[in-house]
Amino acid sequence: MGRARGPSTLDGILLVRHGETDDNLQPLRFQGFRDTPLNDTGRRQAGRLAERVGGDGIASLWSSDLARASETAEIVGARIGLEPRLDARLREGNRGNWEGHLFAEIERQDPERYAAWMRAGAGFRFPGGESLQEQQDRVVAALDEIHRVGDLPALVVCHGGSIRVMLCRRDPRGLDAFHEVTLPNVAVIPL
Repeated sequence: MGRARGPSTLDGILLVRHGETDDNLQPLRFQGFRDTPLNDTGRRQAGRLAERVGGDGIASLWSSDLARASETAEIVGARIGLEPRLDARLREGNRGNWEGHLFAEIERQDPERYAAWMRAGAGFRFPGGESLQEQQDRVVAALDEIHRVGDLPALVVCHGGSIRVMLCRRDPRGLDAFHEVTLPNVAVIPL
């Protein structure tokens, strides 16, 4: 079971971005809470990820409940002998009215708000969706619980935005640094 740990550290947790979806290909489309599945490349990436982490002694496996993350986790889990535990708090940010739309389309139709998105920051809110701060708060709550109750090391399959908001906690610029990190599909990030 979980071990006693300090409240500010999440050591023993590895964050993984899900495998590729068609929405990750150019032209990019806002996914958010849209339940887009992995494509064939994403499934192959998940298989390679499973091989990479197979000997790492992963003790628990967690995932966002969205299909692209949970399918990645299922492929990894089949290789390492763990059943993924799903948690909706690990989802990508709720992109609201922008979900399903191309980045270029939003930039054309709503240039001021798109420019604000490119600056990010704690106060940025997707129209009809959530703020980056709200996303960070829910992801932090999920990871704190995993750290408190889960067996470590834990592999957590989630989303690029969810990983970025966690990395922003380490950056003195906070959520203003959101766009500074590039995360390829199936990137593994230790916390």
